[in-house]
Amino acid sequence: MEKLLSVVIPAYNEEAMVESAAARVAAVLRAAGIRHELIFVDDGSRDDTWTAILRARERDENVRGVSFSRNFGKDRAVFAGLSRAKGDCVAVMDCDLQHPPEKLPEMYALWEQGYEMVEGVKRDRGEESGFHRLCAGTFYAVISKLAKLDMKRSSDFKLMDRKAVDTLLALPEEDVFFRGLTAFIGYRRTEVEFDVAERAAGQSKWSFKSLARYAISSVTAFSAAPMQLATVFGVLFGILAVAAGILYAVLGRDPSGWLVFFGCAGVLGVACLLLCLGVMGYYLGRVFRQSLGRPRYIISRECGE
Repeated sequence: MEKLLSVVIPAYNEEAMVESAAARVAAVLRAAGIRHELIFVDDGSRDDTWTAILRARERDENVRGVSFSRNFGKDRAVFAGLSRAKGDCVAVMDCDLQHPPEKLPEMYALWEQGYEMVEGVKRDRGEESGFHRLCAGTFYAVISKLAKLDMKRSSDFKLMDRKAVDTLLALPEEDVFFRGLTAFIGYRRTEVEFDVAERAAGQSKWSFKSLARYAISSVTAFSAAPMQLATVFGVLFGILAVAAGILYAVLGRDPSGWLVFFGCAGVLGVACLLLCLGVMGYYLGRVFRQSLGRPRYIISRECGE
């Protein structure tokens, strides 16, 4: 039987984009002669995204839909789509069409050549501000260094072989980071460059606060380096205290100046200690949530086979 490509499309408050995304992706894959299914995952949207998915399903029987009981986050929506995908290979792309569907046949062809992970990498970041580009570049440089994985050009736009998908679904993490986990599992991979397209409708759902939270969660999912700050600060302040004591013994004349110095050093030391306790508390919270064994998401309704 002809191979099946599943396309997973997470959607949050994307009622304006769902039907056009379904039509455009389907048109590209039909023109390329690729047997396919489209799986939209409504991540607890507040608008009529689910109704738009149902309308897309009425127009195209290859469209399937999954809806969460509430908002669980994009990465969990991706994993929900992967769990429902029936394809021999599975692609993941954004509903806003900033990931160009026209690249899917090229990615599929590379998969047919034997590649098990075809990464879509951004050649141009589109309308992103200079500040956003700086933050994104810094984040991926840091996490690549800490996790010892190359994620500097990573994106959520990729096509994976079935065994790569099954490996991802078998991972036990409750708090998933899709880009990091696809880098972690390895497999034979190649890249396809793309230019980020402009949004046809709607606006980005990512605020600075949500991006910062996402960055912290991602770094702590792949590295214990932040937790080792306590050791680093402890050694640093120990050295400073010894050096200051020696200087006071040798050069000290006016005790009031040294009292101010030690007072400031003490306040800074306590602040650093509290910061380190907060970091360790964050890691402990991750362990606690994992130990509860709760599901990554809750599905309230589905459409399609």
